[in-house]
Order: sequence, then structure tokens, then C-alpha cells
Amino acid sequence: MANYYINSDIFEYPNSYKKIVELNLVDFDVWYLIESGQATRRYFDLKDRYPNRKLIPFARRDDTDDIACFEIGKGTRIQLIHDFTSEGFEQKHEFEDFWVWLEFAVKEMAFYNRNEEIE
Repeated sequence: MANYYINSDIFEYPNSYKKIVELNLVDFDVWYLIESGQATRRYFDLKDRYPNRKLIPFARRDDTDDIACFEIGKGTRIQLIHDFTSEGFEQKHEFEDFWVWLEFAVKEMAFYNRNEEIE
């Protein structure tokens, strides 16, 4: 079974995230949870690109450089980051908590697939 967590010495995931992993709700077509190895690599890459932030990546959008992250020191809030952009321009959106981000990801999946069916 896949692992969707980085080292617990770095970050302790909220119960909401653990719940969807437990339910194997990990792929939302355009958005998907990233597995441990990739999440750990991206964590260190983000530290290099955005040294003033403590971002914990957990999901990415397949057709863009957008990633969803927890941020140490920001409580339950989720950061939507456009990766590989200049420092200070990476922030796209902030969600109140993981559940709000999950609703967003599911809505994007529905929108994407609805448009695919129309074409």
C-alpha cells in the first residue's frame, strides 16, 4: 500500500488528511495526493525555492505546477502554491482547512470531467 506521509519528525498530519488516506481517497483526476518519496523531495525543493516558508506538500494538480501544502505555523490552513515561480509570487490561494481544500479538488475534478464530456 502506498505511503502518503513525509517523516513524522518533520510534520504531524491532521486527522482530516489521515482519514482520506485511510479511505484511499487519493486520486481526484486532475488533483492527487503525492506519495511519500515525491512529497519528501518536494518538501526539500520548496525549502530551497521559498526559504521563508515551511511548506509541506501533499497534493498536486497534474496539468499545472500547482501544489497543495500544509504550512508549519499556519494551523489548519491549506496553501495553494504555484510552484517554480519567483519567491513572493508562489501563493495562489489559502483554504480555511483541509476539508475546504478537498471540496475544491472534487469540484475541479467535476468541472474538468464535465467539460471533457461536452467536447
